[in-house]
Amino acid sequence: MLLRSIAVLTAANIMNNKIAPRLGPLTSTVATAALVAMARRSGASWQEIGFERGRRGAVVGGALAAVVAAGYTAGVAWPRTRPLFHDARALSLSRARVLEEALLQVPLGTVLLEEAGFRGALYAMLRRRHGAATATAVSSCLFGLWHILPAVDMARANPALGTLAAGETPGHLDTARVVAGSVVSTAAAGVLFCELRRHHGLLAPVLLHLATNSLGYLFARLAARCATPEAAHRTS
Repeated sequence: MLLRSIAVLTAANIMNNKIAPRLGPLTSTVATAALVAMARRSGASWQEIGFERGRRGAVVGGALAAVVAAGYTAGVAWPRTRPLFHDARALSLSRARVLEEALLQVPLGTVLLEEAGFRGALYAMLRRRHGAATATAVSSCLFGLWHILPAVDMARANPALGTLAAGETPGHLDTARVVAGSVVSTAAAGVLFCELRRHHGLLAPVLLHLATNSLGYLFARLAARCATPEAAHRTS
């Protein structure tokens, strides 16, 4: 069952990043349904998959989402960190497409599958057989590897990340460093999300993940607006 779950996740990852990104919500919904069905067939209850403690998860997740918003605000306000918010993928989109990404693609195309898949179904199946520690370690490592393709695109869209990795103009080696850093950091985030899910239910990491990704589009555009007056001042 584990190999089948990994196969479903791999297929969805390729579909969402390389073949049909705009169909992400549909692809992810189908993949999530398949993973949850596998977990249920393996004997996992709805509570084991993470559908529990809704009120506590909402409170904890909402508080963490507020922390993310505050951190993003501070990052955009500080000129030294503001370039890290420059993302060509967000800045090249129209307002309608930004709303689509933030309100449709991220919730259904990203958060639904990654949380219900990695922290829900996959975690539940691993925990039943191998315990919580193994479930956290394996699902988090796979979550890190899941971000290889998105990290390649991110390195190309955000040159500041490549510069931060090497201290010079980004190149192929710097892209590899950004990808490696993304894999490690998202695997670490996976551990945090697993702990949130274990103690507060699935809704807590869902809200934190949603805020991290969806607010990223808003703050990328805010960072660009803040940078424009500075650029005009330097050239005057």
